[in-house]
Amino acid sequence: MTDFTHILDQLPYDQPFLFVDKLHTLTEEGAEGAYTFTQNADFYRGHFKDNPITPGVILTECMAQIGLVCLGLFLLEQAGLKPSPLRIAFTESHVNFHKPVFPGETVRVRSEKVYWRMGKLKCRVIMYNAREEKVCSGELSGIIRS
Repeated sequence: MTDFTHILDQLPYDQPFLFVDKLHTLTEEGAEGAYTFTQNADFYRGHFKDNPITPGVILTECMAQIGLVCLGLFLLEQAGLKPSPLRIAFTESHVNFHKPVFPGETVRVRSEKVYWRMGKLKCRVIMYNAREEKVCSGELSGIIRS
């Protein structure tokens, strides 16, 4: 396991919209990391009444931050490019949801690069819960340029 703090420091997100706690691996072929959804996150207040679950759009964002943006920053670094000023655009998502994620749960996100060319990155991404059950999966694309 390597320290990827320098990648995390480059992310253009902050609380309450940062959905990456730890990066486990980054290679030219993919990324893996984890995030714990805090029990008191504001979006739980209304989704759903008396039975809070993590909204799909937030799960998708977590998948994108770990599996797409962190990987893109790593790929830029490997190519010798400096991500400043960093330009990121989320361009496409196709996600299937399999299980709910509840407040306090930790998820693990793993991505596999489909292609990286001309600044566009496309990945297959899967999110697992602590029981190693598939929570959601799909393909995400974005543009990441320095």
